[in-house]
Amino acid sequence: MRGPVVGRRGRIVAAAAVAAALLLLAAVAVPPARDGLTGAWCALTGCPPGSGGPGPDPEEDWRVRLDPVEAATWGHYIALGDSYSSGDGAGDYLNGTTGGDGCWRSANSYPSRTAEAFDFAGGFGFEACSKERADRMLEEAGDGSQLDRVTEFTSLVSVGIGGNDLGFTPVLRTCLVRVPLLSSGVCTGQEESIDRRMGAVGSSVEEILAEVRDRAPDARVLLLGYPRLFPDEPPGMYYTLTVEDQLWLNGTVERFNDRLRRAAEEADEGIAEDGGTGSVEFVDVYDTLDGHEVSAEESWLNGVVLRSLTEGISVDRSSFHPTAAGQAAFGERVREAVSEGPGRDLYAARERVDGAEPEVLARDLAE
Repeated sequence: MRGPVVGRRGRIVAAAAVAAALLLLAAVAVPPARDGLTGAWCALTGCPPGSGGPGPDPEEDWRVRLDPVEAATWGHYIALGDSYSSGDGAGDYLNGTTGGDGCWRSANSYPSRTAEAFDFAGGFGFEACSKERADRMLEEAGDGSQLDRVTEFTSLVSVGIGGNDLGFTPVLRTCLVRVPLLSSGVCTGQEESIDRRMGAVGSSVEEILAEVRDRAPDARVLLLGYPRLFPDEPPGMYYTLTVEDQLWLNGTVERFNDRLRRAAEEADEGIAEDGGTGSVEFVDVYDTLDGHEVSAEESWLNGVVLRSLTEGISVDRSSFHPTAAGQAAFGERVREAVSEGPGRDLYAARERVDGAEPEVLARDLAE
């Protein structure tokens, strides 16, 4: 008996099937040719435009791309740090945060201003505290540390830390409480010990950034530096501080900021290279007080406190800390950073963002 006669249409379909199979085999066997073969596949199969070829798109992302403000505001904003971040020296302190062991959290602080400037879906957690140290923040993690308030639904973290570890206040006290001219090398003579501490502080800050990333892998993390305290070109002595002392103190702050910047940049480069979510960004506030340094007529920094001529100069807790105007200048820099982003695409886990329902966020921040 004769077998079934294959018509012209059947032969065409069979030939197309064979060609398609060969094209698919070639695409798998020769990776560089895949892009060129995708068009041929679609010509044969009629796959819809933009589908990327046969079957599910292999490039479909588990992440969702967000604009800078969306990436910062889909969840909680948590503010971590020391007195420069709590707003010590800026007045208008929140109830229960003052006193000898208080955190001195100010309604004029840059975190408070940032919380008011954007609509954070999960609200604001103000954790920054005067006298906080980077090493203590790490040691207390899991036992009441500021870090414990950072969760998977945190979308923005601001961190300003390291000044107390470096010893800004003791360094300034040593510089100020001395007899000028007779002990002129006392201030700059601290450089060696400061350099040793700077390396240790830098390592602690890197650990804090890693800890924050572990707890909030989709968050934008803003690491703030510290401001220049004296003019670029000091006009003369400031109390007992010579021009040389002031320039040295400015340079010390600048070197520390460079260390913080490198920590942030290295962390963010790792995120980008791995195709991860979130970011780590350095916010430069070094020249934020330009023209309003501590010696200026309209200073945005609290100066030193004189007790009496017999007791000498006392470096008060809030000395050399930003006033409300100084914190407003910091806040402007932070708002710019939030709005502009790090200069690259920002992503968050699609599942996490979708799960950030109001009731989930409210419960998470309250815990």
